[in-house]
Amino acid sequence: MNSVRGVRDVLTLKPVPSVICQRVPTSYVTASSPELLPVSSCYGDRLASACPGSSALGTSWTRGGRGLLWDMAEEEDGLSEERLLFLPDRHVRYFQRSLQALPEQCASLETSRLTIAFFALSGLDMLDSLHVVDKAEIIEWIYSLQVLPTEDESNLDHCGFRGSSCLGLLFNPSKGHGVYHPYDSGHIAMTYTALSSLLILGDDFSRVHKQACLAGLRALQLTDGSFCAVPEGSENDMRFVYCASCICYLLDDWSGMDMAKSIDYIRRSMSYENALGQGAGLEAHGGSTFCGIASLCLMGKLEEVFSDKELDRIRRWCMLRQQNGFHGRPNKPVDTCYSFWVGATLTLLDIFKYTNLERNRNFILSTQDRLVGGFAKWPDSHPDALHAYFGICGLSLMGESGIQEVHPALNIQRWLLRKPFGSNCEHVGLDKLVTKECVT
Repeated sequence: MNSVRGVRDVLTLKPVPSVICQRVPTSYVTASSPELLPVSSCYGDRLASACPGSSALGTSWTRGGRGLLWDMAEEEDGLSEERLLFLPDRHVRYFQRSLQALPEQCASLETSRLTIAFFALSGLDMLDSLHVVDKAEIIEWIYSLQVLPTEDESNLDHCGFRGSSCLGLLFNPSKGHGVYHPYDSGHIAMTYTALSSLLILGDDFSRVHKQACLAGLRALQLTDGSFCAVPEGSENDMRFVYCASCICYLLDDWSGMDMAKSIDYIRRSMSYENALGQGAGLEAHGGSTFCGIASLCLMGKLEEVFSDKELDRIRRWCMLRQQNGFHGRPNKPVDTCYSFWVGATLTLLDIFKYTNLERNRNFILSTQDRLVGGFAKWPDSHPDALHAYFGICGLSLMGESGIQEVHPALNIQRWLLRKPFGSNCEHVGLDKLVTKECVT
């Protein structure tokens, strides 16, 4: 078959000879032998629509020599296709690289290094591969990003964790007094990811200035119950309510927020669509619905805030977000990260088991980069740390072999949970709990 003629047939949407549409044996679908792929691996959905007997919904491609991936979902005609392979070793190496060097296009994330580190560390932890990193070294680096109170505590409302060392301040991983800098302040998302990362690494929080973190958190809450990201002012929405809830939960101290105001903010964010928006009167969204529901679960207030009827409506809205994977809003394309955001919401609402797990799994794995590891937002896109991590978490919700169980509300490995301050849990080494009774 002449490949040039095949391209012409596809572009003009003429019938394509059936030889092009033949399925490829699993042994041929390898990154090391792209020359064995049929020409269909280059042409995408147009060819699928032109091939007799093929299903555009049931087939996925990756380009650039990554291999041809077949969707595993049961098709309407009852035929079952080959099962996609999860490649954990590739993802371990991807997260390792993310901790060492990032590509040029990530330069804009300089002030968010701590979040990238969290994705990589938690990803490695979910894959039971934390042994590949120097835990002690990373713990010291995280503590060096803590904004400590000065001797006169004049900067108490600026405390927390910053995202990187971009200000050029002296490396200081201690718990002593901080040095005042007019532009130095904690960021609510960085404080959440810093505490989560320390927990993942087995740290006992002994150098976390708990009261300063809580004081800085209180300073970020607005009168409507929402939170800003930084004390200098920023957007305020449901994302930061979630970060604040996680911080209070991890520190085992809810004095960092006015819980009643935050609950009211969540309640008022329910839209006419029967899901949560980023704030009152805004469009319902899978991400903000997760943030609101997860926050209420961490507070232990979910069933007090929403009636059974309202929870059923939220369940229905979330269930309708599945196509093969999940999208965040109606009429939007599916996206890898929503397999966690929406999937975790459905897990918290005890209904995830009624979704189509196989089609969800197939979509996530269709975004897997078989060469360098990681997951992308969509098939045929470049992987990034965020989607790599949430792809792992989405697979964890479905019980994928080789992945630890994720906590659907805190977004870290479930068995890490214990009360960091005043806990009676004993440890083996740094990161292994003797008892699981402390898990909540």
